[in-house]
Amino acid sequence: MARNKKAEKGGLNLNILDFFVSEKYFLLFVVLGIIVAQVSVGYGQAAMWVGFFFAAYAAVANDSIQSLGTFIESNSKRKWWVLWLFVGSIFLVTVSFSWVYFDGDVTYQRLLDDNGVTKYPHPENFSFFQIIAPLVLLILTRLRMPVSTTFLLLSVFSSDSSGITAVIGKSLSGYGMAFILSFLIWYFSYNLIKKYFKSRKTHRAWTIVQWTVSGSLWAVWLMQDGANIAVFLPRQQSAWQFAIFAGTIFLGLGLLFYQRGDKIQKVVSEKVRISDVRAATLVDFTYVLLLIYKLFISTVPLSTTWVFLGIIGGREIAVSLARNKLGNRHKKLSLKMIGRDVGSALIGLIISVTLAMGANEGIREEVNKLFFNWF
Repeated sequence: MARNKKAEKGGLNLNILDFFVSEKYFLLFVVLGIIVAQVSVGYGQAAMWVGFFFAAYAAVANDSIQSLGTFIESNSKRKWWVLWLFVGSIFLVTVSFSWVYFDGDVTYQRLLDDNGVTKYPHPENFSFFQIIAPLVLLILTRLRMPVSTTFLLLSVFSSDSSGITAVIGKSLSGYGMAFILSFLIWYFSYNLIKKYFKSRKTHRAWTIVQWTVSGSLWAVWLMQDGANIAVFLPRQQSAWQFAIFAGTIFLGLGLLFYQRGDKIQKVVSEKVRISDVRAATLVDFTYVLLLIYKLFISTVPLSTTWVFLGIIGGREIAVSLARNKLGNRHKKLSLKMIGRDVGSALIGLIISVTLAMGANEGIREEVNKLFFNWF
């Protein structure tokens, strides 16, 4: 027994060492990023651009699982630059329209409340916690944790706790709606889907349909989550600021497709037959319908990560219940995956509130009062 414990301890130490060796360049980047963040604090323009570049890479890398994950997975045999140019072109058209129509605002007014007042003011001096928030997101992404970029990045800019609670409320309702809708679609249509999706070969028309649905999803996602990156920049961007904003993310998308989604893509790849173009299209279609609905009922930002996890979770549970021949094994695996994904999202929420408390004294006082009222 003692020998087994010693072996386990030795194996754990070896795994930790392997992690540091395999991730040495990433860890070096994080350390240098923290140093740059600390140095840039107090220099408004410098801090703004440092935070933006961190956020652009972190948000695109983490959110690939929602808006682009199924698209990447089901088109794994296609050249990466073809996928990049398709998605990148949609990005440029979508943000350009918002920038022109809303007089310099690239977020489709996601940073305003329903009365046209911002709950996420652009600071003259950025705090250390605001700048490192994207680095925290990068670390969680590296650990394959599908956390909400909306919670993590917008919470540190919120002027008061209502800016956080409003997002949480809208996101939780989005998760519930997504889970139920996805479950109903896949459970009651499973036999029909199984019958017509049985063949591995697909008609060419499915590819056209999927690219249309995925392109629509990507555009609507940008209308919702573009605010997570643009929150570091002025609410009304000048021409040169917009050029840097659009150019940086466009090139970042190229890197994302070159890496085929990187480590976070496993969250999608491990799901049941999600690489099938027909299954991927059905998932994306459900997703885009919910995002369109949520987009027009309120300007309050929404965690699209939670909506995506609801769709994937509802699908996994529905398929596991419908596939009786696999018994309880698949059900347990599905519950385990869903629990892990939701647990990761909750961890991200806790970290988001912690960073917001560090960045904003008002939020810190409100949370402390709430804590003492409970206990």
